[in-house]
Amino acid sequence: MYNTNNNSNITPESVLETLDAALKKFAAEVAERAAEFEQRLEKSRAEAEKENKALRESIRLVNRQITGIGDNNGAFAQEFFYNSLKRRRKTMFGQKFDLVIEQESRKSNIGFEAEYDVIMFNGEYICIVEVKYKADSNDVKELLQKEKTFRVNFPEHKDKKLILAIASMSFHKKTEKACKDNGIAIIKQIGDTIEFYDQNLKVF
Repeated sequence: MYNTNNNSNITPESVLETLDAALKKFAAEVAERAAEFEQRLEKSRAEAEKENKALRESIRLVNRQITGIGDNNGAFAQEFFYNSLKRRRKTMFGQKFDLVIEQESRKSNIGFEAEYDVIMFNGEYICIVEVKYKADSNDVKELLQKEKTFRVNFPEHKDKKLILAIASMSFHKKTEKACKDNGIAIIKQIGDTIEFYDQNLKVF
């Protein structure tokens, strides 16, 4: 006869208890590993954020430097052309200009607002000069827009003839063509002086 005493303690309840204990142990191990993974992930996030923060700071400093260079270049161009135009005011475009002013801002009561880099006046003509370190086609559009609103912003000069010019250290060929096509004079730096190109000059 076979002895069945060894199996007498195995019951459905004991099997369930054993499975339940195994599942709890497995769940605890999974939770522990998940916590370790979350810690590693959080550490990676923190390191990535630290690197991103350093990168953003580097970009901000570079942008500040670029902006500073642009501002310095713009200020240099403004000073150079204003002083040059003031010295040459008697021989520009066949006109003698009695007054040369710079960085004049105006806003009309109907909302037109603009800043004018250089304006030259005489009894009959006014010349608006847009000053740039490196001129592009957008500067042509901006200057033409200023022409349209100038007499509103300066009603005291509404009866005077208007001429336009762009003064720049550097011109792209397309920008020069846009100036000529729209009757805008070109003023260039040549060494320590300036030269005028006004063959297509238009009176507005």
